[in-house]
Amino acid sequence: MPKGLIGKAPKVIAVANQKGGVGKTTTTINLGTALAAIGKQVVILDLDPQGNASTGLGVPPQDRKVTTYDVLVGEQPLERALVDTLVPGLSLVPSDPDLSGAELELASAPRRSYRMRHAIDRFRKRLGDAGHHCDYVLIDCPPSLNLLTVNALTSADSVLVPLQCEFFALEGLSQLMRTIDLVRTNLNPKLAVQGIVLTMFDARNNLSGQVEADVRTHFGDKVYKTLIPRNVRVSEAPSFGKPVLLYDLNCSGSQAYLALAKEIVQQERKTQTDLERVPA
Repeated sequence: MPKGLIGKAPKVIAVANQKGGVGKTTTTINLGTALAAIGKQVVILDLDPQGNASTGLGVPPQDRKVTTYDVLVGEQPLERALVDTLVPGLSLVPSDPDLSGAELELASAPRRSYRMRHAIDRFRKRLGDAGHHCDYVLIDCPPSLNLLTVNALTSADSVLVPLQCEFFALEGLSQLMRTIDLVRTNLNPKLAVQGIVLTMFDARNNLSGQVEADVRTHFGDKVYKTLIPRNVRVSEAPSFGKPVLLYDLNCSGSQAYLALAKEIVQQERKTQTDLERVPA
């Protein structure tokens, strides 16, 4: 097990949006890095067959010995797939193209929507038994509502939704919210919406401001205050196999992801405090 995982059970957050190009993988990589930078122990679980989160964290295909495919089909426990990244405190369960065939392979498998949940539950138990801890597991979902995404949502405590500031943003978000409701009703009653993070925000563009206003009107305090700006350094970083915080810590994108990480941690603390105030 990577040295960073050294307790409490992790919170599992699925980073999901069925629409491609919204900054989902970018958010997973850089939020995970930012959480690690402020002292949290984090695992990123790459559940997209494209493996972009794995590549963006500098793990080349030849180093992906055990992957999310092996975990999902039940051939390996999750901790056997963990690899260290360049970021202290951040581990990765990598992906590879074999994952694209998992849906067909599991078509007739019993409880096929719960495969990743069982793997994560066993991982949580082994962490506790070994006296280790992990604060967050972030699942990078594919840009579609397939069996892989359903497995992620069934495994998760909550869903973080990256939302690009563009014209059709709310339309796609409504579809995702319906899917979350269906999963909550049929598979995972505890599933909550962690929050919505607005990505690729351009303050010079009136449309970005209009989308922000519309989303905040519809979803209120579920929308994070932090806005992720459109930033060329964020776009460049994956080609160097680095999160943007390692590529250019001082750029606006890095600072925004650090702010988002702090906002999420504060949100968790507030939720915990509210729970402690509820009479037994």
